Amino acid sequence: MTDFLAITGGRVVPVSADPIENGTVVVADGVITAVGGADTPVPEGARVVDASGSWVLPGFVEAHGHLGVHEDGEGWSGNDTNEMTDPNGARFRALDGIDIEEVGFRDALRGGVTTAVIKPGSGNPIGGRTVAIKTWGGRTVDEQVLALDVSVKSALGENPKRVYGDKKQTPSTRLGVAAVLREAFVSARSYAEKRASAAVKGEPFERNLTDETLAAVLDGDLVWDQHCHRHDDIATAIRIAEEFGYTLVVNHGTEGHKIADVLAEKGIPVIFGPLLTSRSKVELRDRAIGNLALIAQAGVTVAITTDHPVVPIDQLRLQAILAVREGLPAQTALEALTVNPASILRLDSRVGALEEGRDADIVVWSGDPLSIESEVEQVFINGRAVVEPMEAGEPRVVERWERFGRSSWKG
Repeated sequence: MTDFLAITGGRVVPVSADPIENGTVVVADGVITAVGGADTPVPEGARVVDASGSWVLPGFVEAHGHLGVHEDGEGWSGNDTNEMTDPNGARFRALDGIDIEEVGFRDALRGGVTTAVIKPGSGNPIGGRTVAIKTWGGRTVDEQVLALDVSVKSALGENPKRVYGDKKQTPSTRLGVAAVLREAFVSARSYAEKRASAAVKGEPFERNLTDETLAAVLDGDLVWDQHCHRHDDIATAIRIAEEFGYTLVVNHGTEGHKIADVLAEKGIPVIFGPLLTSRSKVELRDRAIGNLALIAQAGVTVAITTDHPVVPIDQLRLQAILAVREGLPAQTALEALTVNPASILRLDSRVGALEEGRDADIVVWSGDPLSIESEVEQVFINGRAVVEPMEAGEPRVVERWERFGRSSWKG
């Protein structure tokens, strides 16, 4: 039996299309089937949510975070972000370190974030595979996975040269970091050629998870998420990407405004941020919120990141609000929270907009989410209510333990 949901009466903001006053969003079995005006047919027997006076938007997409692998408030015990024992950690997977009971997941819901791309940290030149997950609703993290094959995290600049320089081993300079990347891709290319030859001959072939991951990058199956702040590191990222022909996404891009025309000409997107940090290291000395507007103005596709827990994930929209104050157009700011991160990381068939065929990840706001006074009223992930309104007080998270008829894990 089909499970129908209809959200009616609100200001529907698909982001990918013009807003609809007194709009209707219809959902069947967790997928959006219609987005339209008040005359949009509502299926018989549908659960109807009256959103009159509220705004209805797609859930936000955090394109670069460490939610669950760097647990907020847990210190050393909950930090599994960096496996800093091998400069080439392509075989490592963020998925294997995610704790979905981390408090940050509830923060994500409070901030209207329904999808997060979880990445290893930036201690290694090559950190490992990322994963896109929904921020609530699974019994295990595996049931929240949106996409396993998203990208590989890599880092240029201060972080990897500091980590391995302190160990007195390569890489201790920017030259060394770039060399690690080149050597890794040369090895992966050779591996792929030998694998193909063995397949043709019907011969056995010994698998190597590190080379397999990088071969997938070379084949275009995985995006290359490049941590880089300074303009010279961004130039190095472009240089190596063009040498090996993989799909590059700049992460952070603090000085991206200095070569924004180059990024625009080459069609390289930027996941910008976090915006609410101090100039904690040399490569951040030109950090400014207004840089995002300059990058977008040049025609670069941009997304906004909190880099959670560097900035708490519920502050994703606050960063967008501040970016608007510093010159980013409001529509671009909304796109940087929704359609842009989804398209940059190839998730746009599923999330990022209120469109027919996409997942019913829907957030009902008390008003314009780019207004600081607005609050999340309800959240739906795959058409299922995960945050419900209450008559008094904050909206209520639908807890995992409720499937057992309990009021907590203790009772």
